Amino acid sequence: MLGAVLYGPRDVRCEEVPEPKILRPTDAIIRLSASCICGSDLWPFRGLNDIASPLAMGHEYCGIVEEVGSAVRTVRPGQFVVGSFCISDNTCPHCRNGFQSSCQQREFMTGAQAPRARVPLADGTLVATAELPADDLIPSLLAASDVFGTGWYAADAARVQPGSTVVVVGDGAVGLMGVLAAKQMGAGRIIAMSRHKTRQNLALEFGATDIIIERGDAGVARIKELTNGIGADSVLECVGTKEAMMQAIQCARPGAMIGYVGVPHGVELDGQWLFFSQTGMLGGPAPVRRFLPHLMDLVLNRKVEPGKVFDMTLPLADAAEGYRAMDERRAIKTLLRV
Repeated sequence: MLGAVLYGPRDVRCEEVPEPKILRPTDAIIRLSASCICGSDLWPFRGLNDIASPLAMGHEYCGIVEEVGSAVRTVRPGQFVVGSFCISDNTCPHCRNGFQSSCQQREFMTGAQAPRARVPLADGTLVATAELPADDLIPSLLAASDVFGTGWYAADAARVQPGSTVVVVGDGAVGLMGVLAAKQMGAGRIIAMSRHKTRQNLALEFGATDIIIERGDAGVARIKELTNGIGADSVLECVGTKEAMMQAIQCARPGAMIGYVGVPHGVELDGQWLFFSQTGMLGGPAPVRRFLPHLMDLVLNRKVEPGKVFDMTLPLADAAEGYRAMDERRAIKTLLRV
């Protein structure tokens, strides 16, 4: 079968890869209905992460169960499932406390930019739908696997409350999902920081009330201007750079929470400065499995359409072009039809 494989910076190839097999009794094999490229895939694509080359790419997935190991009890062949990018048993103490992305048996999904994939710890990772979903819901269900779940976690970690003022730093797919999540949680004002017209339009469609194009100190000043000098109740940091984190903290009022889900690259904070900011911070890899049932229900009941974040669709064989388009900001997020 064909699969996307990264060999080095900007060297993604769609080539023949081995068919997945059951390796452990807790495994499942699924046939993907669709896959996609994640913003976090761009870090190794750009050569900013050390990787073991070649690397089978893809960690966002949904599809039909084809085979299960002898110990799998909660999913069966023929069911449509969505799984988290973090593999978890969903039974360890960390999982029971809602942090499945820190599961004691945690693995990170790989190899999902392909027609079929092996999912370890299937019982703890996969959530099945009651029936096969309509085809037009597939992009939104795929989004729940990571990008929607990560944006939701950013809003949850930032403790977005009904009527609150929220700032979203980052207009990539995760930031846009953060806007959608904040809207669903009842935020009264959602300020999206974006310089790109197509992303601004989607942010407004997802529920943003204000768009700010300024960055750095000028961006912070605009936030303060819009909030009568106070700052935001909740801030979602969805980029991962030092500049984004600094901006997020400075946009927050004393006592605010910052949910940070951008994979950190070069982020260093001064302890004394952070001390006097009097802000709370919670982030890390999103425990998507905690939110999956709710997010899937929202999609299946057509209350949200996070799949709109996919503004490019390509066949799997053209995955390299999808990476280039996202890297060059010609696309927000690329859906791969497998």
